[in-house]
Amino acid sequence: QVQLVESGGGLVQPGGSLRLSCAASGSIVKINGMGWYRQAPGKQRELVATITSGGSTNYADSVKGRFTISRDDAKSTVYLQMNSLKPEDTAVYYCNADLVLRNAAGNFQSRYWGQGTQVTVSS
Repeated sequence: QVQLVESGGGLVQPGGSLRLSCAASGSIVKINGMGWYRQAPGKQRELVATITSGGSTNYADSVKGRFTISRDDAKSTVYLQMNSLKPEDTAVYYCNADLVLRNAAGNFQSRYWGQGTQVTVSS
């Protein structure tokens, strides 16, 4: 059973910071790309940031310079440091991981989503 468990969301004032974490568990052989997405009420889910297995990063224009994605493969965890938060950053944040897993038949690759964590930026 593979799980992605997110934590770190909450209520923060404009200009504040939060750090999201997403830990993967299960019969994981390798973690390829990982990323964060968000979905605000009435809007489509959008990419926030991604990081490859080699550490290359990509950010949405709306978060460049404010958010930083990182990963710790020893802990099977991806992080999103969010600074200078704005009310428009309010959304449910989801992590996503491209995993190589092992079962009785051998290795296989699949993408997984976390359950989401709410981030609310409001005074």
